[in-house]
Amino acid sequence: MARRKKEARSVHRKTISTAAEQLFLKKGIENTSMSDIAEAAGYSKATLYVYFQNKEELVGFLVLESMRRLYDYMQAALQKQRDTAECYREICLSLVRYQEEYPFYFHMVLEKINVDFTAGHFLPEEKETFLVGEKINGLLADFLESGIARGDIRPDIEVMPTIFSLWGMLAGLIRLADTKQEYIAQSMKKSRQDFLFYGFDLLYRSIVV
Repeated sequence: MARRKKEARSVHRKTISTAAEQLFLKKGIENTSMSDIAEAAGYSKATLYVYFQNKEELVGFLVLESMRRLYDYMQAALQKQRDTAECYREICLSLVRYQEEYPFYFHMVLEKINVDFTAGHFLPEEKETFLVGEKINGLLADFLESGIARGDIRPDIEVMPTIFSLWGMLAGLIRLADTKQEYIAQSMKKSRQDFLFYGFDLLYRSIVV
């Protein structure tokens, strides 16, 4: 324990959150206790509470970390100068990569997000997650507005409703490709990747000129 006391708080939180993530994936959040997490991380339960007050805070920390990674993926996809179609494809591939690396959190970030921070009853991670989400929406808004300016994307679309619609449809398509992979292969004679690319292209054609 002497060694642990010398380590930065962030190191302890990372060790604990990694153990929690593995347990959540295996058992689910509801079936995982703080005692389970403490044991898996190699901490006493009392020490665990020094770094995370409860399971809700742990989940919030993990969602925030995964949202930051998604932002990095999106930013990397859009930072190079490409044409509109290439940018869109990179956005889609970023979401696929995110889902493959963080399947548990891919679902969670699409759940209800707190947007009322006036009451004061919220976790710091919740507000930060909201702000990261707004940054991601900003990247997508820039993509759409740039496409409109280039004459590639329909000028009659409303940017924010289009962003939310694309979020829902792309996420649904990715999840469907995962859960119905065998059916897609048997009935459509398509691989998961081929099905995804077909769907991505179908959605893209709904917003282009």
